[in-house]
Amino acid sequence: MATEANANVPDDPNNPLSPRPRAGDRIERPPSDPDLLIHALDLHTYYGASHILKGISFQVRRGETIGLMGRNGMGKSTLLKSIMGLVKPRRGGVLVMGKPMTGRAPYEIAQLGVAYVPEGRGIFGNLSVVENLKMAARPGTRGQRDWTYERVLETFPRLAERLNHGGQQLSGGEQQMLTIGRALMTNPDVLILDEATEGLAPLIAREIWRICDVIRQSGISSVIVDKNWKHVTQVTDRNVILVKGEVVFEDTSEALIAQPELLTQHLGV
Repeated sequence: MATEANANVPDDPNNPLSPRPRAGDRIERPPSDPDLLIHALDLHTYYGASHILKGISFQVRRGETIGLMGRNGMGKSTLLKSIMGLVKPRRGGVLVMGKPMTGRAPYEIAQLGVAYVPEGRGIFGNLSVVENLKMAARPGTRGQRDWTYERVLETFPRLAERLNHGGQQLSGGEQQMLTIGRALMTNPDVLILDEATEGLAPLIAREIWRICDVIRQSGISSVIVDKNWKHVTQVTDRNVILVKGEVVFEDTSEALIAQPELLTQHLGV
C-alpha cells in the first residue's frame, strides 16, 4: 500500500516517490514532520544531455534560513527551479508541505506557501509599485496575514517613496526590493531568493541583507543564493555548497567559517 507521502504519485520506475520502485531499490521516505516544509530527494535534473543535478537531497525546515552556495554553473539555480516546478527532474522527487509535487506547475507549489524571487527579478514593468504589490496580496496557508501592504512599505521605505512609479522606472536595487516585497505579500512559509544582491551597488546590497535579516526574524524560512558568503553566513542557520551538481558541504554557518580551506576550494575566496 502506498504511504501518504506518495499516494498520489503515478507509478514511475524512475521516481523514488513512486509506489512501485524498481526491483531491489531501497527508497528513503521522510517521516511525517509538519516542520519539514520542502524535501527534495535524490534529484537528477538534465538540460538535454547535460546531467546538471546528480542525486541531490535538500531540506528546508520551518523557521530556518539556508545559504545555497557554489560557483557559477554548479547547479544552484537548477535546484531551485527543480523544486519550483520550472524544470522537471528526470529522476527523484520533491515533497512540499508533505505533498508530492515533482514536476507540478509552479503556481501549484506557490499555493502551498512557497514564494520564489528569481534571478532577474521578474517584476511587471508596466505596473506601478502599488499594483505590483497589491496584486500579490493574500493570506498564507494557515490564514496568516503578517505581511500587509503597510508592513511591506515600512520594511522597504524606498518603495514607499515611489508608489506610482512603473516597475521599469525603478533602479535595479529598487526592483529587487519590489520583487521581495511582492513575494512577502503572499505571506509565504518559505521564501526562495536567487542571486539576492547580484549587480547591486554596495549600499543597496547592504539594504537587501538587512531585509533578509528582518525576514529571518519574522519566522519565514528562506533559501538564499548569493556569491558573497560573508554576508550569507551572517543571516543563515545552515549552508549547502554545490560542486558540479552534488552536495559537498552541509552544516552551520559557524562550521563553514571555521574551514577557510573549504571556502577557498569551492567558493574561490
